[in-house]
Amino acid sequence: MSVNSADTAAGLEVVLVKAGRTKIRYPAELLQDDGTRIAVRAPWAGSGVRDFGFVRFEPGDVFTEYYWRDRWYSVKEVRAADGTVKGWYCDITRPAVRDDGELVVEDLDLDLWRSADGTDVRRLDEDEFAESGLAERDPEAASAAVAALGELETLARTGGFAELLS
Repeated sequence: MSVNSADTAAGLEVVLVKAGRTKIRYPAELLQDDGTRIAVRAPWAGSGVRDFGFVRFEPGDVFTEYYWRDRWYSVKEVRAADGTVKGWYCDITRPAVRDDGELVVEDLDLDLWRSADGTDVRRLDEDEFAESGLAERDPEAASAAVAALGELETLARTGGFAELLS
């Protein structure tokens, strides 16, 4: 679906589903929907501070999030309250679905982090992915997820995020 100028300022509810259950739901401002890629902006939706050791998400952080209807991932640019880019947090997901004011994505457990300066690129939660049983339940989805993580890691290490997100 293409968004016309009247729809651009609309709000959406982002719904992250994991293992068939809603993990988190939060309001976001729709920035763009070109029919394939959807961009939204939202403040940090967690309560308090979440310290991963390599980055902290905290009140005041702003996420500009990119979702695709034809790709198995989402990319979230994370900025501190002062506008400084902290980095990009990427979720491996099934392709996004936008319907009736909701943007629904299914989290497949694999994640990737790329720091703002590009020196820290790390795969996350591969153990959770292995334990999820997706490879046995849905081998095609598991294969697509692993391929998506590889694609994102290559983009993160070669400076391809700028082109992906522009």
